[in-house]
Amino acid sequence: MIHTAKVSIVIPARNEAENLRGVLPRLVTLLPEAEILVVDDGSSDDTAAMCTESKVKHLRHPYPKGNGAAIKTGARAAQGEVIVFMDGDGQHKPEDVPVLLEKFHEGYDMVVGARQRGSQAGLHRAAANDIFSRFASWMVMQPIADLTSGFRVVRASKFRQFLYLLPNGFSYPTTITMSFFRAGYSVAYVPIHSPRRANGASHIHPLRDGVRFLLIIIKIGTLFSPQKLFLPISGGFFLTGLAYYLYTYLTAGRFTNMSALLFISAVFTFLIGIVSEQISALHYKNIDTSDRSDE
Repeated sequence: MIHTAKVSIVIPARNEAENLRGVLPRLVTLLPEAEILVVDDGSSDDTAAMCTESKVKHLRHPYPKGNGAAIKTGARAAQGEVIVFMDGDGQHKPEDVPVLLEKFHEGYDMVVGARQRGSQAGLHRAAANDIFSRFASWMVMQPIADLTSGFRVVRASKFRQFLYLLPNGFSYPTTITMSFFRAGYSVAYVPIHSPRRANGASHIHPLRDGVRFLLIIIKIGTLFSPQKLFLPISGGFFLTGLAYYLYTYLTAGRFTNMSALLFISAVFTFLIGIVSEQISALHYKNIDTSDRSDE
C-alpha cells in the first residue's frame, strides 16, 4: 500500500546554502523517516556543509547542469516509492509537504502544489504561467492549475518513465505535467502560498525560459496529442486557400497557384499529423509495458 511506502525528498540547489539552513532542519523535524537528498548543482557556497550539519544526503554535480538535470539525478538516486520535489530557495514551505502527501495518498500518481495569487512570482511571471497553463490545458484536454510549479509529489516508478523527456533547464515541470496527463495518470492540485525567497536571486530568466516553456509545450503536445496541433493548422491552410480561391474566382474567374499551394499545405500538414499519431501510439506502448513490469 502506498501509505506505507518510503518517501524521498529531492531538493535541487545551486548556491542556496543560506536558504537550506532554514529549510532542512524543518524538513528533518516534520518527516524524520523520509530520505532527504540535496542535489548540489555545482554550487560554490557552503551547500555541502549545510547538508552535513542537517545529516541529509548530498549529491553533487561537478559543474552546473541545470535544475532539470538535478531533478533527474535525484530521481535516479531516490530509494523511496514516493518522491517529493521541492526547491531549496525557501519558496516551498516544508509544512506543505504533509498536505501534498495526504492528497497523494488518496490514490493520485502526482500531486502538485499550485501557487495562489499573492505568491512569490512577479506579475509578468504569474501572467505568463497563466497563459502557458491555459494553452497546456487545451493541449491535454485537462485543467492544469499551475504548469510550472516545481513543488510536487510523484509516484517514483511512473516519474522515471519520462526521465528521457525532461530537459536540463527550468522547464521540467512543464514536461512532466503534460506527460502525466497524456499518459492517463491521475494528477491533483493542492493550493499553496509561495513566499518570496529570503536570500539570493532567482536563476530563472523570464524571456529565455518563457520561450523554452512554450517550445516544450509544443514538443510534448506533438508527442502525446499531435492532431491537437496539426489539425487546426491544416484547417487554417484549407480555409485560407478556400477563401482565396473564392475571392480570385469571383474577381478574376480563375484558380491561382497560391490557392493550390494552400490546399497542398493543408493536405501535407494533415498527413504529418496522422504519422505523428502513429509515432505517439508507439510511445504509449512503451509506457504500458513499463507499467506492467512495475506490478
